Amino acid sequence: MSKLRFDVVQEAFKKKAVEVEVPTMKTSDYFGELVFVGDKMRRYLDAATYAALQAAQDGDAPLDAETADAVAQGMKTWALEHGVTHVTHWFQPLTDTTAEKHDSFLEYDGRGGMIETFTGSALVQQEPDASSFPSGGIRATFEARGYTAWDPTSPVFIQGDTLCIPSVFVSYTGEALDYKTPLKRAISAVSEAAVPVCRLFNPKVSHVYSYLGWEQEYFLVDEDLYAARPDLMLTGRTLMGHASSKNQQLDDHYFGAIPSRVAAFMRDIEISAYRLGIPLKTRHNEVAPNQFELAPIYGEANLANDQNQLMMNIMTTIGRRHGFVVLFHEKPFAGINGSGKHNNWSLGTDTGVSLLSPGRDAMGNLQFVTFFVNVLKAVQTHNDLLKASIASATNAHRLGANEAPPAIVSAFLGRAMTDVLRKLLEVPSDTPIEIAGKRGKSVGLVEIPEIFIDNTDRNRTSPFAFTGNRFEFRAVGSSANCAGAMTTLNAAVAEQLTLFKADVDREMATGKAMNIAVMDTLKPIIRSILDVICFEGNGYTDEWKCEAQRRGLDVETSVPEMFRAFTTSKAVRLFTSLGVYTEKELEARNEVKWETYTKKVQIEARVTGRMAINHIIPAALDYQTRLLKNITLMKEAYANDYAEMAGVGMGLVKRISELVGQLKVQVDEMINARKAANKIADGYLRAKAYHGIAESLFPLRKSIDELEEIVGDDLWPLPKYRELLFIN
Repeated sequence: MSKLRFDVVQEAFKKKAVEVEVPTMKTSDYFGELVFVGDKMRRYLDAATYAALQAAQDGDAPLDAETADAVAQGMKTWALEHGVTHVTHWFQPLTDTTAEKHDSFLEYDGRGGMIETFTGSALVQQEPDASSFPSGGIRATFEARGYTAWDPTSPVFIQGDTLCIPSVFVSYTGEALDYKTPLKRAISAVSEAAVPVCRLFNPKVSHVYSYLGWEQEYFLVDEDLYAARPDLMLTGRTLMGHASSKNQQLDDHYFGAIPSRVAAFMRDIEISAYRLGIPLKTRHNEVAPNQFELAPIYGEANLANDQNQLMMNIMTTIGRRHGFVVLFHEKPFAGINGSGKHNNWSLGTDTGVSLLSPGRDAMGNLQFVTFFVNVLKAVQTHNDLLKASIASATNAHRLGANEAPPAIVSAFLGRAMTDVLRKLLEVPSDTPIEIAGKRGKSVGLVEIPEIFIDNTDRNRTSPFAFTGNRFEFRAVGSSANCAGAMTTLNAAVAEQLTLFKADVDREMATGKAMNIAVMDTLKPIIRSILDVICFEGNGYTDEWKCEAQRRGLDVETSVPEMFRAFTTSKAVRLFTSLGVYTEKELEARNEVKWETYTKKVQIEARVTGRMAINHIIPAALDYQTRLLKNITLMKEAYANDYAEMAGVGMGLVKRISELVGQLKVQVDEMINARKAANKIADGYLRAKAYHGIAESLFPLRKSIDELEEIVGDDLWPLPKYRELLFIN
C-alpha cells in the first residue's frame, strides 16, 4: 500500500462515532421549533395579521403591504429570541443546489447608533444577481437584475444565525429561473383540472392537493479517503476503480445493523430535521455497502420538495462533523447499486379523500379508477417528457443498472389492478366496481398472527409503479431536485384530466348517467394503457427494449437527445396551455440542461485524463521498473535458464507496456475529441459531441482498472473500492 494510501486508511480506521447531544425531551416537544408556523404565528402575530397570513398560505388572497410589515415584525421578534442576526431569501436556481444571500437586520437608527429592522418589503422581495445563475440566455452577463419573492405556502425557518425565507426566483423580464415557480404552477394546474372531475362524485370538493413522499438514498465515504480521490472530490463519483472482491453479492448490508459511526450521523441529522419541522420517519442500510436511505412522512408536494432540498444541505454539513462526505451522485461506484430519490406521488382532496386509494363503496372505487386510469394515460402520452424530466449526466449511469429502473418509462400495476382493469372492459358500464383489499396469509406458525398482504407486489425495474395508494416514480436521481419530475408529472396529469372531463361532459350531454358516461369514457383509455404503457415483467431484458419500441414508447438513451422532448410541439402545447412554462422558458431550460451536461462530462474527462497521466501511468511504470530489476537479478542468478524463471515477470512487463501505451493513446484521443467539441457553438450539438466523449471514458477506465489488478498494492496511489466501501 502506498504511503499516502496507508496514512489515509489508517486515519479513517481510527475514527469513532461522534458524541451527539440528544435532547432529553420527546421529539414531538421540539419538533418544528425553528419553523415559523402554528403556535409561533399565533404568539407573535395579532389575530388580523394571522388570519391574513393564513389566507395567503391557503392561496385565497395575496398579502398587502400593511400585513407584510406586521408579519415581518413578528418574525423578527421570534428570530431575535433565537439569536438570529441575518435574513436570506432561500431559493432553488437551475444549478441543482439551493442559493442564499444573507443580509443583516442592522440599520442606522438616525441618532448615530444601530438598530435591528426587518420590513415587509424585505420579507416579500429581495434582489440577487440573476446574471450569475444559469438562465439559458434569458439574462446576459451584463444584465444582472433578478428577483426573489417569498412563497408564503412554505414556512420560514431558522438555520444557524439566519432567518431563511423560501422564495421563487424570476428574471427582470418575468421568466422563472428556478425550480419552485414551475412546480407551484403545475400544482395549481392539476388542482384546477382535478376539481371538476372530483365534483362528479362530490360537489363539495374545492381543492385538490399534490402530495410527495421522497426517499433519499446516499453513500457515505470517510473524508480522508475522499480527499485522496481527485475523481470523487471533483465529480462526485469514482471514474476508475476495480471492483472489490466482496461488494453486495451477499446482500448482507441491506437492512443490516447500522454501524455506530453512521448511526450517530443519522441521529444528528434527525434532530436537526425535527427542529426544522421535517418529519423524517425511516432510516436504514441500503443494498450497496456504505449506502443508506432516509425518508419522511408524506407531505404536500411544494413543502416536501423544499424539505428535501434543505435536508440535502443538512446532511452535507453534518456529514463533515462526523468525518463523512455524503455522496448524492447517482452512481458513485461502478458495478454496485446506484442511488435514487424515489418520488411517491398522489392526489388528495380538501374533503380528506385520497384519490389514488380504492374507495369504500362502488362509487368510491369508480372515482379511484377514474384518477388511476387518467394518471396512467398521462404517463403514456408524455412518457418521453417524464424521462427527460429525470435525465441528467449523472443519472444516466444509474438507469438500467443493478436495481434502478431502465431508461424507458413504463408503469407497473400489479396483478390485482391489472385484473380489475381487464374485467372492466368485459362488463357493462353500470357494473359496480369491486377491488380486493389486503388479505391475511398464515406463515404456518401458531404463535405468529396472519400477515396482511397488499393487493399488489412491487417491481424494482419499473420506473412508475403503483404501490397501493400512490404511484412511485422510481427513476428520479438521488442528486436531483424533485421539482423537475413533479412539475412534469402534475402538468401531464392536469392536461389529461381536462381532456377526460370534456369527454365525459359530451357523453352526459347525450343523456347518459354520470357513472355510465365516466365508464364509457374510461374504457378506450384502459385498452390503450394496457396495450402500451403497462408492463409487469423484467425491465432489464433486451426483449423489453424491443417490445417497448414496438409499443411506441421512447427508448432513447442519449441524455442530450432526451432533453429535446421539452421543446416538441406537443410539450410546448402542454406546458403553455396550463401556464406552467412559457415557450421561452422551455427553450432556456433546455439550453441550461445541455450546458450543464456538457460541463459535467467535460470535468469528468479532464479529471480522468489528468489522473491517468499523473497517478496511474507513473505507478504502473514504477512497478514495471521493479519487475525489470527483478528480471535483471534473475539473469545474474540463473544465467542459463533465466528466461524460463523470469517468464511471469516478463509477461507482466509486456502487459503493462501494452496497457500504458493503450491508455496514453486513449487519453490523447479523448483530449482531441474534447478540443473539437469545444469549438461547436450550438449547445445541443456540443452536448451531443460530449455524449460521445462520455462513452469513450468506459474503455479508458477499463485499461486503468486492469492496471490496478496488476500493479503492486504498495504502489497503487488511490484508495481502492474495498477501502471506500467498507470503512465507516
